[in-house]
Amino acid sequence: MDDLFLAYDTGRKDGIAGRRDPVRAHDPVTGADYRMGFLDGRIEVFHLLAAVRRIQDESA
Repeated sequence: MDDLFLAYDTGRKDGIAGRRDPVRAHDPVTGADYRMGFLDGRIEVFHLLAAVRRIQDESA
């Protein structure tokens, strides 16, 4: 179970950094957790950028 959490956390960190590890993503045991973490990290970046755009629009 710890491996699954580690894979998710690694995927999330990679998603935030914008780099995907294809080896981890295709791992038969932890790949799904890595991919979910990666997607969650990318969504987090999207929300952050959307918030920055709203702040810029309000100050303009």
